[in-house]
Amino acid sequence: MSQQPMSRESIEKKPRTRGADTVVASVCPYCAVGCSQLVYVKDRRIIDVEGNPESPINEGTLCPKGAATYRYLVNPNRVTSVRYRAPYSDHWEERPLDWAMERIAQLVKATRDAHYEERDANDVPVHRTPAIGHLGGATLDNEENYLIKKLFSAGLGIVAVENQARI
Repeated sequence: MSQQPMSRESIEKKPRTRGADTVVASVCPYCAVGCSQLVYVKDRRIIDVEGNPESPINEGTLCPKGAATYRYLVNPNRVTSVRYRAPYSDHWEERPLDWAMERIAQLVKATRDAHYEERDANDVPVHRTPAIGHLGGATLDNEENYLIKKLFSAGLGIVAVENQARI
């Protein structure tokens, strides 16, 4: 058997994904196509993101933005906090993302409670709130959109539930 002409570096190379604890199928966050990605995780840290070859949508390929998802996720310049300006304040404050998510949840609950209509003017049961609207993203799959629609309309009573894919 003849030896192949390969450098020591080529022989010693290992795949980036070697040693991953978990591989999670995900959806590319960039556009409405919804390409599938594989996210490789080791010790609870993302070590790589690549196209999912089993996806009927992209068959493992990704556009330039999708192929750069790893750098988007593990970028040291990634914003992990929010800027908040309190009502009537003249300056912005830096707040943690967890604080912002909790604040949004509390405001949604307060708005729903303040504007919830159990019955309309003709005493017909409506169980709705006209004070909140929802606009979803097109990268979600049908199952996720179905669950969002159920949560926001049947769960919270939001009437205006829309998705960017239809606009």
